[in-house]
Amino acid sequence: MRCLDANSLRLSLFAVVVVLGGCFLTAKAQQTLPPITTRPPVSPGQAPNSSDENDGDTMAHRAMVQQAQRRNDQRQKDIVTDTAKLLTLTEQLKDEVAKSDKDQMSVSVIKKAEEIEKLAKAVKEKMKGS
Repeated sequence: MRCLDANSLRLSLFAVVVVLGGCFLTAKAQQTLPPITTRPPVSPGQAPNSSDENDGDTMAHRAMVQQAQRRNDQRQKDIVTDTAKLLTLTEQLKDEVAKSDKDQMSVSVIKKAEEIEKLAKAVKEKMKGS
């Protein structure tokens, strides 16, 4: 069984929070919407634009963009949910560390730290998936 002292655990916890904050800000900055192009209306007697031939392609592209946006929105919701869970876990860990002996950590503290680490890695991977 490995044993962590309180200072190294606090430092690890702080590092996790800093990494998550940076990842969250990076993911938020990467979310941009593509510009929506509209075509000018066609008057009676006027020849249609050559872009009318590409309407199928435009519709397919628009559908792909909307689908990607929905996936990004869902991924963002998942990240927010997981980050909130991380915050809760870190607060619980902080309380447990404060209650524990300064020279030796309990098994539950170590397991909670490992759970936080696993969830933090999952959030990081979701943020990379943009």
